[in-house]
Amino acid sequence: MTKKVLLAIIILIASYLIFNQVKKLNFSNKYEVGQPIDSLNNVIVFFNGGVGNVVQRNTRDGYNLGLEYQCVEFVKRYYYEHYKHKMPDSYGHAISFYDNNLTDNKINKQRNLTQFSNPSQFKPQIGDLIVMRGTLFNKYGHVAIVSNLFMDKLEIIQQNAGPFSSSRENFELTKNNDKQWEIKNESILGWLRK
Repeated sequence: MTKKVLLAIIILIASYLIFNQVKKLNFSNKYEVGQPIDSLNNVIVFFNGGVGNVVQRNTRDGYNLGLEYQCVEFVKRYYYEHYKHKMPDSYGHAISFYDNNLTDNKINKQRNLTQFSNPSQFKPQIGDLIVMRGTLFNKYGHVAIVSNLFMDKLEIIQQNAGPFSSSRENFELTKNNDKQWEIKNESILGWLRK
């Protein structure tokens, strides 16, 4: 192995390690980690700082709600508190909430929720979980909850959106020629419903 190749490998490894550490930092001077920043039906959204920050595991009555204050922890805590719903598989990253092997309007047995693809014959509803695919900077994906519906858009509420992002975000919602409802965002895989 040449010195240039070895140096390139070292630089790549060092960059990866630095990037993973930077994702844990709180660059916000507006909020502290663990500070309440929003809520839906009296279930609180907490600020997490950097998207890679992990505080501790949150459990209730022996049921795993997830890692504080990650996106998964909020949606599972919301479903647990608001719907009294416990998912059969209480572990997994956000991306694992969506089962790619299911067709539209089928039961996702891991989550005990009905799963819809994006696009779907069925319109998203308030309370649905929105599942987003992983990215180059976040391979674990993201989950959020539909908090409001309008004629041509929907609003989500989310935890751990990043130190500068909002807990609320809007996406365009359309009905295409095939009479399928589509959330206009390539990262959205689909939604799940109680």
